[in-house]
Amino acid sequence: MKGGFVGKEYLLGLLRSLSESFGPSGFEDAVREIVIKEVESVADSVWVDSMGNLFALKRGRKGGASLMLTAHMDEIGFIVTHVDNRGFLRVAPIGGQSPRVIQGQRVLVRARDGSLVKGVIGSKPPHVMKPDEAKQCPEVRDVYIDVGATSAQEVERIGITVGSPVAFERGLERLNEDTVVGKAFDDRAGLAAVIGAFKAVEDQAVDVYLVATVQEEVGLRGAQVAAYKISPSAAIGVDTTIAADVPGNEERDWVTRLGAGPAIKVADNPASFYGLMANRPLREKLEEVARSHGIPYQLEVLQGGTTDASAIALTKEGIPAAVVSVPTRYVHSPSEVLRLSDLEGVAKLLALFTEEVSPDWLAGLSTSRVK
Repeated sequence: MKGGFVGKEYLLGLLRSLSESFGPSGFEDAVREIVIKEVESVADSVWVDSMGNLFALKRGRKGGASLMLTAHMDEIGFIVTHVDNRGFLRVAPIGGQSPRVIQGQRVLVRARDGSLVKGVIGSKPPHVMKPDEAKQCPEVRDVYIDVGATSAQEVERIGITVGSPVAFERGLERLNEDTVVGKAFDDRAGLAAVIGAFKAVEDQAVDVYLVATVQEEVGLRGAQVAAYKISPSAAIGVDTTIAADVPGNEERDWVTRLGAGPAIKVADNPASFYGLMANRPLREKLEEVARSHGIPYQLEVLQGGTTDASAIALTKEGIPAAVVSVPTRYVHSPSEVLRLSDLEGVAKLLALFTEEVSPDWLAGLSTSRVK
């Protein structure tokens, strides 16, 4: 960071561009193009693999070890499964969708030629529901998308077919100077932080890879392939995490809170067969760097859900992995909320950590000897 940090306003502009882009799992093209434009001028090399993962490399002055900074490009969405005779679309979820928050939302449907068609998620109006129906939350299979068409033939002419992807249509708005709301902060916020850190890093000793992965929301698929390809000495995943600091939740269940800084993950899904116990030396080093530079942080144990780091940790013979999270309210909804100061803290912590670790220290994470 000898040349200076990118700053909060840069991160806001970048987050806006990334958040407002269309990119459900498997259809991350528009997001990837933004990332390429941001990093190609500062990277020694940039390439894309067969799955669509994006890699950018900054070579260290010493080499001999490498650090992977990664965030996923995809967002939750839907995929068209049926078009009825009147032109209404039926859909299945891409990633974790809550039926409670999707009704009445505006969406974009990607047509065959790549254009985006406006639509709205509809369901039976409450005025014509039976009493027992009014008490129930409809499943995703019970809702439909209305694109204004009057027949299946019209939908076909528009270019929408079975398999067309769907994402929420929502712009980023500033609630106040430090708080913003928008869609797909999971994980465009993490992606913005990784890009900011990658651009700020200068004269680091280790090779650093920025990896923007695909298909995280449907099974951490891109991350496992990407980690296998570059086989880094260590990896830090960057994602959003639950900030449940809202009415109705006890403080012990908040996980994290807005405004308290980056969340350094200790573990996620600790009662499950699949999750992450963060590499302890890596996690403790992140804490040390945060303290030494006056970056406020919070520790995170997430009892449900996981990140790309889980797949990375189990790649090949095992890769030491940790996670730095952006605390975010209302994750997996069209209106996620975060603090720019937390986002800036994540980017600064990543950049400082990358500049301070040595090749020997990174390499030593996976090669301890018994005396």
